Amino acid sequence: MKAIILAGGLGTRLAEETGSRPKPMVEIGGKPILWHIMKIYAASGIDEFIVALGYKGDIIKEYFLNFYAINNNITIDLNSGKTIIHDGNQPKWKIHLIDTGISTQTGGRLKRLKPYLEKDEPFMFTYGDGVADINLNELIQFHKSHGKLATVTTVRAPARFGRIAFNNDLITKFYEKPQSAEGWINGGYFLLHPKVIDYIDNDESIWERDPIENLAKDHQLAGYRHYGYWSCMDTLKEKKSLENLWESGDAPWKIW
Repeated sequence: MKAIILAGGLGTRLAEETGSRPKPMVEIGGKPILWHIMKIYAASGIDEFIVALGYKGDIIKEYFLNFYAINNNITIDLNSGKTIIHDGNQPKWKIHLIDTGISTQTGGRLKRLKPYLEKDEPFMFTYGDGVADINLNELIQFHKSHGKLATVTTVRAPARFGRIAFNNDLITKFYEKPQSAEGWINGGYFLLHPKVIDYIDNDESIWERDPIENLAKDHQLAGYRHYGYWSCMDTLKEKKSLENLWESGDAPWKIW
């Protein structure tokens, strides 16, 4: 199973960090948050990734092109030009780094990636700034059990996020960002059938609006309730909180 990770947005709320690099490359504990997200997937055996690039996507390409050199000891023989990368405990991931445009919205980025998906094979889909101690194998079993086109992982969080209304496990309404109220919100970590791409019109389509709302109206969107840890990294405060957790040696999302 493949996992798509959105990594093309501007990250304006984290401008202190994203002026020179895309948000998924902001580091927690010396590693990009994108790496942390991949490690969460890999903990459940998912090791093929499609990264949707946009803003400063070249930085993400450079990181993975030099991944083994960055994360291992190396020997460089300047006389012969030979480089030896010493063996290390590195992930055996396959990573597709795909340019999906600078201004493309979240739904548009997903639609552009259709050629990289198998026709009838479900895939994972999430944002490049959210971590959780989620059991993805349980998510997969839940998705198989209801037979709908889409599953969104729902989490509890403050009122600044959009809200989700349930009828048993089916989602009846997907509110983008109400002014008040608390409850279940979109935590990313979707599991989707490729047919959901038919709900996306073009580059301007925002995944969290018409596509998801119409999936809910068609009774094709179920919500997997995650009761454990979840956090996004929208602000510098959230970034510092994640950094502190990692430095404490007790980061909840470190499930590998």
